[in-house]
Amino acid sequence: KIIILSTLAFGIGTLVTGFVQDVNTLLAIRFLTGLGLGGAMPNAVAMTSEFNPRRRRATMVMIMFCGFSVGAALGGLLAAALIPQFGWRSVFIVGGVAPLLLVPILALRLPESVRFLALTGRANERVAQLLTFISPKAVFAPATQFVIHEPGLAGIPVLHLFREGRTLVTLLLWVVFFMSLLDLYFLSNWLPTVLNDLGASVSSAAAIGSMLQVGGVVGTFALGSIIDRFSFRALALVYFAAVFAVGAIGQLGHSVVFVTMAIFAAGFCIVGGQIAANALAAGFYPTSVRATGVGWALGIGRVGSIVGPLIGGALLTAKWSTASVFAAAALAALCAALAAFCLSRLAGMGGSGKGAADQPASFEAGLRPSTTAGT
Repeated sequence: KIIILSTLAFGIGTLVTGFVQDVNTLLAIRFLTGLGLGGAMPNAVAMTSEFNPRRRRATMVMIMFCGFSVGAALGGLLAAALIPQFGWRSVFIVGGVAPLLLVPILALRLPESVRFLALTGRANERVAQLLTFISPKAVFAPATQFVIHEPGLAGIPVLHLFREGRTLVTLLLWVVFFMSLLDLYFLSNWLPTVLNDLGASVSSAAAIGSMLQVGGVVGTFALGSIIDRFSFRALALVYFAAVFAVGAIGQLGHSVVFVTMAIFAAGFCIVGGQIAANALAAGFYPTSVRATGVGWALGIGRVGSIVGPLIGGALLTAKWSTASVFAAAALAALCAALAAFCLSRLAGMGGSGKGAADQPASFEAGLRPSTTAGT
């Protein structure tokens, strides 16, 4: 199972980081650790999406992804407590042991994808067990075979992201992820510095900047049911609101109260919108390439997370005013909003001109019992 192997990989990588003795080894180990994280995250999104009904899917994926934000916050608190007493290596040792302890639990309790098992056609008893777990009232004959009305896709998975009418949606999703994570990391990296330059103390700047993540957690829970109901239309509206929230940060630096409110609103929209985009991307692709689709979107987004802080540094070095810097950041949110709006229009047309319910790429490919042995 990819999630288990990925967890094992980033756990070992994090643990080994605590014992490295030179920069080159550190770079190599951190790269391998990133590969493990890159494998775990999209597959976790895909798994959560699959095991929840359509009416609650975005909500549950978004709640699941809150673990990422909560874990990041707890990691910071843990580092603050451990480093003064035991040094920086202790953070990586504890951070590596924790996922390794989780691996046997995942191996025992984490189920395989029901749709994947049905597509293979070799594990009908396990499919019946999982469906009974999901719906205890369901009863299946011992020899029941399960079929899924979704074709298996052969060949290189990433190529299927650009086939059967998926090309435009895939590219638009990449724009959303790139611009959203560009904005998120732009704000995360430079908010404390900019606030400090505006006169806030270092501790006050850090506290005010933390409202970005607080707003993100609140936005995740608040937006779940709305995203489930209105899909990309709601996502486009959230990013349009982010344009004004991010731009307002640069205009309200004279007031601690107002700038804190603007940062909270920006986090609500940018972080909440990004997590909603994860859920919506998982719902678009078929089972065989769902994790690939989400993984590539997140990978493109990670490029944006690198570009964002670089752009921020370049603008500040060029002596742009605070208002101009955050106006530039608001442009990224506008690009994400426009891409999400285009996605909402495509969703209304079924992606490639067909009704959404008829798309072969739809998640809603039916899983049902077929004939029993001997019939």
